Parts: sequence; C-alpha cells; structure tokens
Amino acid sequence: MKRIFLTVIGILAMALGGAAQQATDKADKQDSMKDCPMHEQHQAASSVHDHAKHELDQRGDQGMGFAQDKTTHHFLLSQDGGAIQVTANSSGDKTSTEEIQMHLRHISQAFQSGDFNIPMFVHDQTPPGVAVMTKLKDQIKYRYEKAENGGRVVITSRDAEAVKAIHEFLRFQIKEHETGDVLEVK
Repeated sequence: MKRIFLTVIGILAMALGGAAQQATDKADKQDSMKDCPMHEQHQAASSVHDHAKHELDQRGDQGMGFAQDKTTHHFLLSQDGGAIQVTANSSGDKTSTEEIQMHLRHISQAFQSGDFNIPMFVHDQTPPGVAVMTKLKDQIKYRYEKAENGGRVVITSRDAEAVKAIHEFLRFQIKEHETGDVLEVK
C-alpha cells in the first residue's frame, strides 16, 4: 500500500512539474515577444482582427438566423461551381439544425433570383463574384440538399464566366469565415 501511495505521489509530482514548466515556457515566450520591435503593431493587428471577426459573427447570427459559434461553415470548390455547407456542431442541437436548413433553403431561392442581400449584410460589403453571379443568374443553378445536422447549397453552371464568379465568391467566404477550406479546385 505504501508503495502504491509513493508511486501515485511520484506521478502527481511529475505532472505538476510538467504543468509548471509549460506555464514558465509560455510566460518566457510572452516576455520574449515584448522585445520584438513590432510587438505593439502585432498586438494592434490582432485586436483589430478579433474585433472584425466578432462583428462578422454578430451580423452572421442576425442575417443567417443561427448562432455562428454553434455551427460550422464550409465552402467547397468544384469544376462546375461549388457548395456552401453548414452543420450544427452538436448532433443533438436540433434548433441549430432546423435554423440552418431554413436558412439554406432561403438562400438557394434568393441567390437563384439574384438576391445576395444576406451575404452583403453579413460581410458588410458586396462579396467578389456577386455582380457576375447576379448578371448570369439564369446560367447558374442552386440546389438545396438537406443533411442530418444541417445542409448544403450546391451551386453549378456550365458557363465559364459564371463558374469563375462562383469560385471568387466561395474563396472570399473561405477567407472571411476562416474555414481553412481548399482555395483551389481539385
């Protein structure tokens, strides 16, 4: 029993020592960053980015009708267009799932008619590609697909100019929403 007790104490001591070392390493890294001649500019840029992302998410909550922090967006490029995919982060979050599905059904119809007001509101600007997508709306098809915890809007065209505009629009979304999706067609 004494041997087990000493073993447990030894393991706890190692774990606490490792945690303390990590905290020290983090503090050392932060201190060394203060010596960077551009530290204040880095901090300011980070603060501006965080503020802009927060505002984007707030407008997204309002414009899309669901909480951005409870959902995940993906923007996928394909040879003939691409897709907007949104899913609830939790499979048990029925409210977010229903809100996503309602939103995606709505935007597939709105985009088909040339109405891009929601992405213009969310991004506080007209996203690249929208002008051409509006002009060539009859050359582009938008198909809503329901998924178990969300859905997607598949966007396709046979018109090269329309496909280029779709790709511009989706790349912008990837960057703005910081999804990490691939920026090139595979």
